[in-house]
Formats: sequence, C-alpha cells, structure tokens
Amino acid sequence: MPDSSLQSLLRDTSRSFYLTLRILPRAVRPQIGLAYLLARTTDTIADSDLDALPARLRGLTDLRTRIMGASEPALNLVRLSPGNDTAPERKLLDRVEETLRIFNGLAEADKRLIREVLNTIISGQELDLRRFGPPHPPNPRALETEAELDDYTYRVAGCVGEFWTRLCRAHLFPRARLDDAALLRDGIRFGKGLQLVNILRDVPADLSKGRCYIPRQSLAAAGLAPEDLLSAANEPRFRALYRTCLGRAEGHLLAGWNYTNTLPGGQWRLRLACAWPVLIGARTLRKLRAENILDSTRRVKITRPEVRAIIARSVLLSAWPPAWKAQFRREMTLPE
Repeated sequence: MPDSSLQSLLRDTSRSFYLTLRILPRAVRPQIGLAYLLARTTDTIADSDLDALPARLRGLTDLRTRIMGASEPALNLVRLSPGNDTAPERKLLDRVEETLRIFNGLAEADKRLIREVLNTIISGQELDLRRFGPPHPPNPRALETEAELDDYTYRVAGCVGEFWTRLCRAHLFPRARLDDAALLRDGIRFGKGLQLVNILRDVPADLSKGRCYIPRQSLAAAGLAPEDLLSAANEPRFRALYRTCLGRAEGHLLAGWNYTNTLPGGQWRLRLACAWPVLIGARTLRKLRAENILDSTRRVKITRPEVRAIIARSVLLSAWPPAWKAQFRREMTLPE
C-alpha cells in the first residue's frame, strides 16, 4: 500500500479494486494505489452536485496544478464533498494534501507516469462537465458520435491501461521479450472495455442526471432520440443497438483477457489482478444481455458472493492453463 495511514481510505473508496490492489506485487502497489486515490479524488470533484459547474472545473484545475508539481497554497476541496463527515468521498477531499505529500515522495519516473495518466483523466472529466453541464433530466444531452464515445472511454479509462502497462513493464518484467505495441494496444482496450461496461450498466442512472453516453447518431439510425430511453417501453426498439454496444464491450474485454494471458507466466499476482476485473466485467455483460436496461427500477449488479466465487475459482484454476484460459468464455456463456 502507498502508506499505512491511507490503507483505510483505499479500502473505503476502492470497493472491489481494493482486492486487486492487495494481490498486486509490492513493487507496483504504492504507485497504483496513489494513482487510484488521486483519480478517485478528481472523480469526486467532477461528480459533486453541491457546487456550481465553474467551481468543480476550478477544483479540477487546482488539483491538476498540484499533481503536476506546482507549489501552490494548500487545497480546500471539502466544500465539494457530501455533508456526512464519514462519507468516503469527503475523506478523499479532506485528506488530499496527505495523498499529495506521499505522491511527491515517489521516484521521478513513477511520478511522471502518474502525472501523465491523471492529466488525461482530468481532461476527460473536464470535457464531460462542459459537454453535459448541470443536470437536466427531462431532456438528456447525448454524445454525438461513436468517435466521441471512444475518445471519452480512452480519456477516463483506456489511458489507465496504458499507465498500468508502462509501470508494470518498468518494475516487474523489464527484460521480458514481448510485443510492446500489442501489449499497450490491448491494455488500452482493457481499460476502455471496463468503462464501457459501466456506461452500459448505468444507462438509467445517467439518464436521470440528463446524460446519455449512447451517441445521438447511433440512436437516430435506430429511429430513437435520447429522451426515448427514459421509457422502459422503448426497450424493444433499443435492443439491437444496445446489443451492438454490448458486443463492442465484449470485444474490448476479450482484448483485456488476451492482455492478461500475454503477461509473463511468473507474474501470477499481476495476472490475477488483471483477471478479476475482466471476469467480473464479463459476468456483468452476461447479466445485461438478459435485462431490460431501460427499466430504472432494476439495476444489474454483481453480488459479493459472485465476486468471491470468481476470485476463488481463478486462484484455483491458475495452476491449470487450459481451464484458466477458458474462464472468460465461461463467464460470457453461462446461462442465468
């Protein structure tokens, strides 16, 4: 972990990612943990509904300035957090100076990689805020094109796969003979896939905030407008397009599974850390295929027992390569 004083903060804010963090090799755990905390902090600022849009953009700018190394006055971001003093999001903002202090103690090469990924993530969050503006549920605004959706998933998640790959390559297997271009490409798709799964799972929740990440052009080609997705009765008209989106997410996750299996065989901790989100994402896609996603009263969610079963099975199968490699297809094809 990055620091014993931040372990509880990571546990409270990272949910399932905390399990991934714990299995990671020690050589990369502090850097990835700190990058995660800073990304969650910027996400908390961007998602705050307690302050006006300009204040959130200013908060992102101020935090980016500090991450990039400028010596500015201490940040006061608590105004953007929920009122509950024990809320994990409030703790993130309240302890940002502590997180930055530990971050600044990292090696320069690691700080450079973290700065690059955080700069890209923040650019995606800023673009999102400017694009959608304040909540306006009755008339949701949508992305215009598939290119915009692809760009967004890269900025907020694909770049994380890139960062993860470069960091792990440098610290864990610098001399391994690998196709670095292919590994980076699959790492980016890995991150995009996880983000796209979240987008496709959260369609009703995003619509309730006036946001539609399904591109307007794609909707129009299906004879739909963003506001049509507010009614569960329109699911039959939306189904073909939604299944196409699920297929794209599956393709990205398959690239993530290939990425996992391309990693050097001795990196079993790293392989498990990559396998878990891919397999959980595959299980989520399978559930989404069986649901009316426009029904806002039903939210697809992977239960804790399911997560524990996926983790236990992957650990058990790690000693049997054919069974291990079959896990992804198993998750995608099991009946509900």
